[in-house]
Amino acid sequence: MSGVDPATAQDAERTLSSRRRDAARHLLHPRQWSDSMLLSLQPSLRNATLAGLQAAITAALALPMVHLSPWSHLIGFASLGALVALFGRFAPSRKRIRILLLCGLCQVLAVLVMSAAAWLGAPTGVQLVMLALACALFLFVSVTGQFGAPGPLIFVFAAGASTSDGLAFQQVVERTAATAAVAALAWIVCAASEALRHLPSPERPFPVEPERPLSHRLMAAARSAAGAGIAIFASHALGASHPAWAAMGALAVMQGAHLHITMSRALQRMAGTLVGAMLAWALLTQAPSVWLVISVLVGLQLLTEMVIGINYAFGQVFVTPMALLMTYLGAARTVGPEMAPERVLDTILGAMVGIAMAVLLSTIDDRRHLAERSRAAPAPGPLRG
Repeated sequence: MSGVDPATAQDAERTLSSRRRDAARHLLHPRQWSDSMLLSLQPSLRNATLAGLQAAITAALALPMVHLSPWSHLIGFASLGALVALFGRFAPSRKRIRILLLCGLCQVLAVLVMSAAAWLGAPTGVQLVMLALACALFLFVSVTGQFGAPGPLIFVFAAGASTSDGLAFQQVVERTAATAAVAALAWIVCAASEALRHLPSPERPFPVEPERPLSHRLMAAARSAAGAGIAIFASHALGASHPAWAAMGALAVMQGAHLHITMSRALQRMAGTLVGAMLAWALLTQAPSVWLVISVLVGLQLLTEMVIGINYAFGQVFVTPMALLMTYLGAARTVGPEMAPERVLDTILGAMVGIAMAVLLSTIDDRRHLAERSRAAPAPGPLRG
């Protein structure tokens, strides 16, 4: 009786271990939970801190002026423009200036298109579909343009903040102008302080996003649209007021280059959001003044960038109250602490949809990489990517 060919047996084992059910089993292993709690060194704490400081300075300059102006109702959209300063922190000098310009255009486009849809009378369902498509578009653009962190989430946040039941044409113009003006200010602040940034060198290279084939980028965009769409409509069906938060949860998770990173992102985002929402709830119960909110936003902007590279969950602790406070300003303080639990539920929903879609739409190479990593590393190693 002849024996089984070892190569054939090995191929059969690899095929069995790369099934979707096995991928789910690997992702639910306690090792994966431990993996998500590991800390990493910042590639450049100076650059990360500077990006946060540039965004904070932009907000500190722009938001008080908008609040004191006849257009104080646009302060939420002004705060969206300040977020442009966060991009391209590890890029070469000239490339970063170009990245900031392109990101400013994306941020303005997100506000303009979604606001225009509301002005044209697009029903809620159409706007939600547009939001899902925006996830795909901005993911594709961010990866193709090598924008770096924080990636497409900032643009999707702006698009979600711009959805509305109805707008006048003047409101569309005002929203777009406020976002564009502060984005331009962010570009100026970054250009003026560019000399303070560490630049990559052969001795100290910085992370560089790999150039993915067009087919990979298109597939990632399509998967993100599907996952974000499911999260958006599920959130809307449950009666949530901000389905864009569920979309962001799904998109943030599905950005991971590998399944184990996707799962770690999901766990980190849920944990960080829970803590951050509690902090935001405690502040919002006090009905804070605009000046206090602006001051807290400036501080949170800096703190987020100082810690998010160490562990994504740490960043979410500060990102969550920042997003809620920006929403509070944008809604003219007509919303309050009730937003905090909705943010948590939307994030959990989005993260769960994101990881489920990542597994369901994964390739066999994705699942084999996860299986081989699980076999080769019984103890968790530091997260990369």
